[in-house]
Amino acid sequence: MSIEAVPIVRPRGRSLNDVRMLIPDACYRRSTARATVALLEAWLLYLVPIAALALTDRWWALVVLWLLAGLGIAGLFVLGHDASHGALVDSRRANRAIAQICMGPSLHVEAAWDLGHNRIHHGYTTRQGFDFVWHPTTVDEYRSFSRLARLRHRLEWSCVGSGLYYLRVVWWQKMWRFNAPGKRHDAIVRDKLTLGSVVIVVVATSMVIGALTGGWTSALWLPTKLFVVPFLVFVQIIGWTVYVHHVDPAIRWWTRRDWTQFHGQMESTTVVRMPTLLNTLWFHNIFIHVPHHVDARIPFHQLPRAADHIGASYPGAVRTSRGSIGQYLRATRICKLYDFEAGQWLPYGAADRGRTDGDRVAVGSL
Repeated sequence: MSIEAVPIVRPRGRSLNDVRMLIPDACYRRSTARATVALLEAWLLYLVPIAALALTDRWWALVVLWLLAGLGIAGLFVLGHDASHGALVDSRRANRAIAQICMGPSLHVEAAWDLGHNRIHHGYTTRQGFDFVWHPTTVDEYRSFSRLARLRHRLEWSCVGSGLYYLRVVWWQKMWRFNAPGKRHDAIVRDKLTLGSVVIVVVATSMVIGALTGGWTSALWLPTKLFVVPFLVFVQIIGWTVYVHHVDPAIRWWTRRDWTQFHGQMESTTVVRMPTLLNTLWFHNIFIHVPHHVDARIPFHQLPRAADHIGASYPGAVRTSRGSIGQYLRATRICKLYDFEAGQWLPYGAADRGRTDGDRVAVGSL
């Protein structure tokens, strides 16, 4: 966080526009120079591990390089995400091109991401029936599940399942399989065809190189170790990231009736202080998530400053914590099912025996 002196301004009300008025104009200044440096670093942090993977099959080196390559994809994705919001550079056309290119290694369709993430998730954050990202399941919904669906839910909402959830719900159902109606349809189809064609060419090329250098086994192994495994590592990273942003015993999801923009963007996301090295090299302030949800036009390098101003005037509304594996494990243990009317997280036992007072985890009581 910035150590800049921040004047405390009395908020005029619990409206998102009131919050935005507190943010200085300087927080909206994009920097082409900073964006260029960040992009160059991100591509370097991705391409170096990929090149190293092509040169080794030692198991210990593969493990390290797969992790670094997955983080490299995450770093590119975060900058592409910023560009997709139009926040990275001044040019709208350049932002879209950067977003498409940087989202390539993560196999994200930018036009579909713009609709699902920028419009729906940001427009209706934590609103029942609208925000599809880590949308909680009610007791009655869980009871109606088949045995297989219940098993899948238990796996995806466990401490090891965030990547599986993201892969199935966000990446597959809401992006690749999704067919948007109306004017967005053609742009999404065009992006799918473009990205799909590039993927086919890259994978086919790596298979040919593998076949020429090591036979058919190498033809399968080379694209697997260069692209498939790093992609799956990235999926686990992004699934965990989004979970931490919007699921916690202290984070409330809202009924359609009670939801407001202030509730969703201010009270139902977080500011998580991550280790400096991870944040600087790969995460680019994405865990300073409250100001990003208040106004997605704020570029990544200005998020700490914006968070300082928001937190100074709304200290009770902004949730701030230190990144902790223990806190994540606690959330995955507690946050299983949800009672929207009561604003309470529930364990699976609530569906098995009917909810009791001992089952309830009320938001704000922790």
